[in-house]
Amino acid sequence: MLKAKRLLALKHSISWRYFSLGTDFLGARLPDSVTIVEVGPRDGLQNEKQTIPTEVKVELIHRLGHAGLKVIEATSFVSPKWVPQLADSADVLQQINRHPDVRYPVLTPNMKGLQRALEAGAEEVAIFAAASETFSRRNTNCSIDESMKRFTDICQAAKEARVQVRGYVSCAVGCPYEGQVAPAAAADVAARLYELGCYEVSMGDTNGVGTPATVAAMFQACTKALPVKALAAHMHDTYGQGCANVLTALQMGVSVVDTSVAGLGGCPYSPGAQGNVATEDVVYMLSGFGIHHGVDLDKLVDASAFICGALKRDTMANVSQAMLAARKRSEAEALSA
Repeated sequence: MLKAKRLLALKHSISWRYFSLGTDFLGARLPDSVTIVEVGPRDGLQNEKQTIPTEVKVELIHRLGHAGLKVIEATSFVSPKWVPQLADSADVLQQINRHPDVRYPVLTPNMKGLQRALEAGAEEVAIFAAASETFSRRNTNCSIDESMKRFTDICQAAKEARVQVRGYVSCAVGCPYEGQVAPAAAADVAARLYELGCYEVSMGDTNGVGTPATVAAMFQACTKALPVKALAAHMHDTYGQGCANVLTALQMGVSVVDTSVAGLGGCPYSPGAQGNVATEDVVYMLSGFGIHHGVDLDKLVDASAFICGALKRDTMANVSQAMLAARKRSEAEALSA
């Protein structure tokens, strides 16, 4: 079985070594290297209805790190009343065998969450605002302006604790309640988070309605408001546009991409939103362009199979589906030889 897996991985690496297109694509210079922020353990699992044991979450994080991912969003210190699936956030963070080369940011929606995260040993936190007024009130129980006042205190407290803060902008392209979101509105919220001290702002297509055209318009507006090096792409795959939208972001100069193993995810406050764009699919695409990402795809598929087995569900990642099927064929051929 191991021999079959190694042969498959070797075949995959050789094929892309000789057929990679490089980093120029249709007249656009793509990044030579992309940082993948793995959000599966937090954004991917928060929408699951079944209870997931703490040890399964910790094991998933370990497997993702073993696959080469350098940024793994571990959990969220949100109220268990609102997201019961993440009630064990402190236990998860404290039970991780942290690798010195891996960052484990956590989401902290308010000061209470920040305090709990710091007590649990968090070294990096994230905050989230929305480009839609209605979504902001539904998700955080306050207006956009009120959320910014809240985040001012969080950023100041994090700075005093010498903890980095990353920002998220939800509904950067469309909103489940208001419909299309103006690019200028998304850029304005991103700029405000950057001014508060967020070292990076991830623009989220929360309900996955974006297309390359609308995502390009959004990032074009954002790059006029803050440096492109401070922007990240957080795409969902509700309408099957996830990888296309990631590629659009890369063409706009973005070099940080949020993804979720097995395509897990969704949003409790965005009805109908499907999972995040799958890490496996994005890694496969980046490899095709010869873009460095540092992830071992074979080990990543192992991590995907692990969490899907624990959840008793099929993977949403097309690449995992294809590679797992290829493994079965190779193993069957090896047994019959």
